[in-house]
Amino acid sequence: MAAFKSLDDLSQDLSGKRVLVRVDLNLPMKDGRASDLTRVKAVAPTILELADRGAKVLLLAHFGRPKGERHSTMSLSMVQGDVERVTGREIMFISEVAGPVVEQSIDILGDGNIGILENTRFWPGEEANDPEFAKSIAANADIYVNDAFSAAHRAHASTEGLARLLPAYAGRAMEAELKALDTALGTPRPPVAAVVGGAKVSTKLAVLENLSRKVQHLIIGGGMANTFLAANGVDVGKSLCEHDLTDTVKDILAAADEAGCTVHLPYDVVVAKEFAANPASVRTCNVHEVAADEMILDIGPQATEALGDVLKTCATLVWNGPLGAFEIPPFDEATVALALTAAALTQDGSLISVAGGGDTVAAMAHAGVADDLTYISAAGGAFLEWMEGKDLPGVTALEA
Repeated sequence: MAAFKSLDDLSQDLSGKRVLVRVDLNLPMKDGRASDLTRVKAVAPTILELADRGAKVLLLAHFGRPKGERHSTMSLSMVQGDVERVTGREIMFISEVAGPVVEQSIDILGDGNIGILENTRFWPGEEANDPEFAKSIAANADIYVNDAFSAAHRAHASTEGLARLLPAYAGRAMEAELKALDTALGTPRPPVAAVVGGAKVSTKLAVLENLSRKVQHLIIGGGMANTFLAANGVDVGKSLCEHDLTDTVKDILAAADEAGCTVHLPYDVVVAKEFAANPASVRTCNVHEVAADEMILDIGPQATEALGDVLKTCATLVWNGPLGAFEIPPFDEATVALALTAAALTQDGSLISVAGGGDTVAAMAHAGVADDLTYISAAGGAFLEWMEGKDLPGVTALEA
């Protein structure tokens, strides 16, 4: 990973400096209220550090998909109160992102005060990464800080354009994320294992192709394991399976073999005739014994134990996606068991574990290990693109 500047490099006196901080305030809403404040809590340390150093902190974020038009239900005024509750500070809402209204509001803000600008996506120039739009925002700022890794895979004005116009730094949440990801795949301690689950191979082809060249052990779970099994000639019954991708899977297996990467597939599985909680038809069997009217819904206990033994030989683990249909018992058992093993190894200091993307955060919380792994990333698309080996525009723009 190339070097990037953090707040530690921002050694100047910040009193009265206008600091734009790109944050993720795209909060999940229920009945007009935020139902989860995790994203606010993640960026609060950066906000408070800058405010305590005397900066005039201007929060910049998107909210929903307004497609370049104003919508009252997508105004960031909707989450102003949530930011106030988490930070314990009064927040000024500013109804624009550029121009005289912002300039006048900044004049009113005292040193160490915080303002939240309107939803960047109300303006078409945001997603178009319009240089003129970025310049109009930058005109009212001295410094730019990006603390929104979850939006770093988008080359938008607020994530990439501004970093080219102002002195740019990574916030504390961004810094922690980048260091954790570099530890997991950039400069990892070998041997490295990767767990990749999820419903479909088609959504993670680039991830699988990249990881097969970088890790020593590739553990395949979820519905995509069925496609791998089918590629190996296993009849998976009525399981979710992308039969049209079996040739692609064979190419991935061949590439992994050539790179010295061992691909781990289940040899015993949990099956049922219906996808429901604790169905009467649930049973565990060898992968070659799946009946035509059964579907594979989890990895079996013997395979799960063997995967735990694999982790015990590794120094680094990166995890994306559950091993089974963890939302419905008893198809959560493999995910929970392997997560508990990873957590125990992490806690005793023998394993560095980084998990993230999609259902992974929920799966780790379900397993009760959210605080026991080295790092859990709440970023979805950005985490996946990082696993694919792609450059993230919002990160590249911060490189020193």
